[in-house]
Amino acid sequence: MDQITRDTAVEDVLKGYPMLAKVFIDYGLPCLVCGEPFWGTIEELSRQHDVDCTTLVKKLNQKRKEIDEKI
Repeated sequence: MDQITRDTAVEDVLKGYPMLAKVFIDYGLPCLVCGEPFWGTIEELSRQHDVDCTTLVKKLNQKRKEIDEKI
């Protein structure tokens, strides 16, 4: 997966990087792994739960990069 954007589907993020579920959890967001599936984009999820999408996407990409560097 290349860069994660606000238009990236939550499902795609978790398929490619299941360990990023912790980022969603840290922001109080439901996700596939959390038992409360969400089938939309990161932007839609952020909007529904009043979370700053730009900050979330930045954090997801930061953690994704850290994971890629370890591989």
